[in-house]
Amino acid sequence: MDVAVVGAGPAGAWAAERLARAGARVTMFDPSHPREKPCGGGVTGRALALVADAVDVSGLPATAIRTARFLARDGASATVPLDAGSLVVASRAAFDGAILAAALRAGAVIERARVRTVTADAGSVRLETDDGPRRADFVVGADGANSLVRRRLARAFRRDQLSTATGVFARGVTSSEIVVEFDANPPGYFWSFPRPDHLAIGVCAATDAGVGAGALRDRTIAWSTRARLADGAPLTPYAWPIPTLNGRDFDHVVVSGPRWALVGDAAGLVDPITREGIYFAIASGGWIADALARGGVGRYREQVRDEAFAELARAARFKAAFFRGVFTGLLVSALQESGPVRAVMADLIAGRQSYRSLKWRLLRTWEVGLAARALAGAGGAAR
Repeated sequence: MDVAVVGAGPAGAWAAERLARAGARVTMFDPSHPREKPCGGGVTGRALALVADAVDVSGLPATAIRTARFLARDGASATVPLDAGSLVVASRAAFDGAILAAALRAGAVIERARVRTVTADAGSVRLETDDGPRRADFVVGADGANSLVRRRLARAFRRDQLSTATGVFARGVTSSEIVVEFDANPPGYFWSFPRPDHLAIGVCAATDAGVGAGALRDRTIAWSTRARLADGAPLTPYAWPIPTLNGRDFDHVVVSGPRWALVGDAAGLVDPITREGIYFAIASGGWIADALARGGVGRYREQVRDEAFAELARAARFKAAFFRGVFTGLLVSALQESGPVRAVMADLIAGRQSYRSLKWRLLRTWEVGLAARALAGAGGAAR
């Protein structure tokens, strides 16, 4: 089988690696990867485990995160210790490059050409690239939130299905702590993630919230100043779109057809609360490779529905609560007072805690009163 993979980020490169290892002839099309991506860059231990058999991440430039600090608008804060290996913040250029290198070692090839359009019929897929036309038996769209493959073979994400991640890289400053503050207007959160030689400081908010990227970036800089995160550091601005689907969207979003499939951000596989997408990007790359090796794309649709969309839809139901001021204050209070609640948050950050059992695990802690207050502040969204 000849497979074209449009996009060589983590989702596309991992799909290519798994497909090539299974015997497919794989060509990736990407003019720019690996590159430094404008995002936090946090990679959970469970995401690293997915690529462990093919990618040695031990030597990559990365910062091991020891603590997560949560801020409330009134100045209160709570610190959550993290176990070794729970979360690292990597240079995305290095991390993405390592997965791409693994794909090339497995036998995939890359063309440094941009795909301009793609069509699929009963017999094959045709791609028009900057270097001329190409044909394949199947195409994997791994080309992000503004996916060309999605636009041509399915339907582009609506504006209300996207968020804007924007902020600054603070050069020459780093730490071993992530810092997070949820915000209600517009609903989203500020973050500071320490990469090896800089801080990625940003905010993520719905694209249709009525606040432009420039205004959001100004708020981010003001927040970082108030939180004293990067005093005097040179700042480099960035902005990037991220899919952020709501609970109903996950019942209807299309991720594949007879000769094509979407993975990672192109499939909408992003946590609506944290906007973390690396885990499901890599997982979905593996799922489509396994499905094609077993003879059909139907298995991929089922796996996305059962293992990704079900969990992400639960996150979407929690989403509004996380960004309410009353909930943020109660959350910080609970984290200050309760070791078991801190343990739940540590597992949520590391990707070990599902949204399915989050409410019940909180209620099973000895601090039932704290958990109940926090869930009350969430307005029942966890149900």
